[in-house]
Amino acid sequence: MSDKTEKKENASPALKRSWFQGLKVEAKKITWPDKKRVARETTAVVISAVVLGAITMGIDFLVEYGLSYIW
Repeated sequence: MSDKTEKKENASPALKRSWFQGLKVEAKKITWPDKKRVARETTAVVISAVVLGAITMGIDFLVEYGLSYIW
């Protein structure tokens, strides 16, 4: 067997428990945004998507019109 396989098989339950305890500590540090901030950021994303979609549509229209004029 390789060293990596042996290390995986020999992982003690204490190490796993320690990892989960560390995960729990880190999860408690997470700060979630309030509803007002989520609403503001969602609005910004939707508006940006609509504006970029309109720009893309405009460019597509101009390229299509330009190519049809040439041909």
